[in-house]
Amino acid sequence: MSAPEEIKTTSENGVLTISLNRPDRLNAWTPKMASEVEQAVRAAGEDDAVRVIVITGEGRGFCAGADMQGLQGIQSGGGEAPEAEAPAHKDGIEQLYPGRFGYLYACPKPIIAAINGPCAGIGLIFALYADLRFANEVAKFTTAFAQRGLIAEHGIAWLLPRLIGEANALDLLFTARKFDGREAAQMGLVNAALPGGDLQAHVDGVAQHLATQVSPRSVAIMKRQIRESYFQDFAASLEVADEEMKNSFSAFDFKEGVASFVEKRAPAFQGR
Repeated sequence: MSAPEEIKTTSENGVLTISLNRPDRLNAWTPKMASEVEQAVRAAGEDDAVRVIVITGEGRGFCAGADMQGLQGIQSGGGEAPEAEAPAHKDGIEQLYPGRFGYLYACPKPIIAAINGPCAGIGLIFALYADLRFANEVAKFTTAFAQRGLIAEHGIAWLLPRLIGEANALDLLFTARKFDGREAAQMGLVNAALPGGDLQAHVDGVAQHLATQVSPRSVAIMKRQIRESYFQDFAASLEVADEEMKNSFSAFDFKEGVASFVEKRAPAFQGR
């Protein structure tokens, strides 16, 4: 596999960081970037050495949306769609969430979006598929679609009301207005908004906690439970939980979790 051109990856202490790497374009989204991010996430999902994935942007932006040159090409009939369709190999979660970003939900590792700067259009949608989101309090957000003659793309019409309620979702989609990280946190769009100088340290702390203090097996199963629950009634969700609880009792991580608590030491989970 050739080295990625539009992302950077670093790995340390169980945390894989993927940085969108077109800083001169505020990390505007391209088909190549989409492919490189997906390959990196899928590989990390299968790598036992990776416990957590952090996605952020190089420079002063997170992702300013689709690259406008690509949109102009579509308008003139000479370009391609902003990214390729998801590959055919899909597990159960990707069958529930088809489309371009279902692989993020299907990845068994927790994914954190560290939104360091402008986050718009498809960049915002991409961030919504992360499991946790933390933002620079002055980062600017916008859905952008209505101002480009577009519609609520790639599942955001389903995702956004579930995160922030219908009234807020319709406001952001209809007006395409700009809002900052503080308002994003107030609405529940991000988990927290922090001063720019504190964002990376906060994300690092959360990532290290997830990488060292909780069971990877537990996290993977809980992530799947939550994503599946939107398509289940309560009885079905409870049935899954009862079965998974029974399976947990014979798992290494359950025994290690109990032993580390009783022995008052840090856990050494293995994800099994």
